[in-house]
Amino acid sequence: MPAYKNKDNGTWYVMTQYTNWKGERKPKCKRGFDTKREAQEWEHTFRQQNSGDMDMPFSAFVEIYCQEQKPRLKESTWQTKENIIQQKILPYFENYKINEITTKDVRAWQNEMLAYRNEENKPY
Repeated sequence: MPAYKNKDNGTWYVMTQYTNWKGERKPKCKRGFDTKREAQEWEHTFRQQNSGDMDMPFSAFVEIYCQEQKPRLKESTWQTKENIIQQKILPYFENYKINEITTKDVRAWQNEMLAYRNEENKPY
């Protein structure tokens, strides 16, 4: 995964190719990274997201989901959904890979949510 340095302004950029939903190969260029590592990490994440590989982290999947769903929903519905994802789901599953999440993990998360009590001892 090569990253290139822009000699004019000292930032890094990556150039990669991907296959779109029509099966056509398209180039992708992203510029403005401060470090080579940031550029390579972005390219790695971009390739995972476009490959449809289930070996990606749950947090990367949530980013894809948010990009696809936000334009389809009313603003108030999206805010509710985003709050649930950010406050309840993502903190638990953030570091899991999609293909590693099992029924047992989901049940453990559900049990944790059911057992939760706030300062006034009220459940969700």
